Amino acid sequence: MIRIGIAVLQLSELFVSSIVHLLFGFYIFSTAVASDLTQALVNKPNFKPNIQPVNTFDDNGAVVVADEDDNDAELLPPIVLVHGIFGFGKGRLGGLSYFAGAEKKDERVLVPDLGSLTSIYDRARELFYYLKGGQVDYGEEHSKAYGHSQFGRDYEQGHYPEWDEDHPIHFVGHSAGAQVVRALQQMLVDKAFKGYENTSENWVLSISSLSGAFNGTTRTYFDGMQPEDGRSMKPICLLQLCRLGVIIYDWFDIPWLKAYYNFGFDHFNMSWKKSGLTGLVDLLLGNTGPFASEDWILPDLTIQGSMRLNSHLHTFPNTYYFSYATKKTKNLMGITLPSSILGIHPLLFIRVLQMSQWTHPPDVPLPNKGYRDEDWQDNDGALNTISMTYPRLPIEHLNKFVENDSDCQPLQPGIWYHKIVEGDHILFIVNRERAGVQFDLLYDSIFERCRKHVLRNRPTLPNQIQH
Repeated sequence: MIRIGIAVLQLSELFVSSIVHLLFGFYIFSTAVASDLTQALVNKPNFKPNIQPVNTFDDNGAVVVADEDDNDAELLPPIVLVHGIFGFGKGRLGGLSYFAGAEKKDERVLVPDLGSLTSIYDRARELFYYLKGGQVDYGEEHSKAYGHSQFGRDYEQGHYPEWDEDHPIHFVGHSAGAQVVRALQQMLVDKAFKGYENTSENWVLSISSLSGAFNGTTRTYFDGMQPEDGRSMKPICLLQLCRLGVIIYDWFDIPWLKAYYNFGFDHFNMSWKKSGLTGLVDLLLGNTGPFASEDWILPDLTIQGSMRLNSHLHTFPNTYYFSYATKKTKNLMGITLPSSILGIHPLLFIRVLQMSQWTHPPDVPLPNKGYRDEDWQDNDGALNTISMTYPRLPIEHLNKFVENDSDCQPLQPGIWYHKIVEGDHILFIVNRERAGVQFDLLYDSIFERCRKHVLRNRPTLPNQIQH
């Protein structure tokens, strides 16, 4: 009877979670469509020029300079905003902005559209070619190992083709986007891009993380990842429903719908045109595709998966690092609980409660030496607060806690400055009104730091590079 009761409770939770996620997805999609229809009716562009009226934006979000006297803006290093899981860049979902319009705070901002559910590795490769131009090359060895095409989207013109050590970039990553940028920087060090032998860590001027997924999250286990290995999924769970939905969406391959929103799995060739009915059966049965090969985002977000990634991702002495970790819990008489009810988005409330009560399965080996459940109970509904501070598993990187931004001036490179911000995981994206004044305070501090406090006087000579 007890087992039956637990099973009924788990199925009820799965049903509620599924409905909440479906409703939120429908809300986002319908909001984007309504915005586009409204813009079409009033015949106005979705995005107005930033700050300077003489500048306009092209379809890809890059600034087009219309006045020769305004060339100083073109000399500024771009700020690249990298979205997280289920995210989207400029050009997707019509005029909806993943970063809730934060890109309008500066003249030199790029918002790439990367795979929303693809792996950290695949997204890092996509980000490189988005900036430099050319056809995305996932690498021959990796592509064969995970069963997808070696080549992907072709960027005829890079969004910042001059990118190099003398023309570095500021990166701002939300959630998994922060880990994507770290993976990209390591690839630059490893000379991982064919035809580009001069890449280095100094191509990255700074990395700012907003709710960054550095050390994994216990939410993956609630959603359906197996805590035993951090790779496979439970037979019945929220992620299995997600898997089925994504496969059907990609198999039907409806052009206008895929143009509006894309999960990023085109290089797996799941379309009915290429896989046929037998391919669909194999995909649904878990014999082929990204979920079978485990080349998608969730295995990278488990604690085990993050440790595998972090084992070869470094912090570099000439790059500036800053991290904002979000938290929506409090400690009450020794018990971790959600800090509010109305202040947490309905999409996240159940997970905030569950993660605040997380205990590692007693029959499963601990993910790392020194692991304690209580360290992982503060969270924002998607990630554990401890995970968002700075890379700490399997080894801690050099770091410094910050209460006020002014306390860390002047900034030193090679150190992860980190602070705690009160908010859930989606407070600072999509819906600007939710965060209110906090939204401007947060993004203004990030953009001001990029423009005023993060400076590199001269390129580092090759014999000065440290690893």
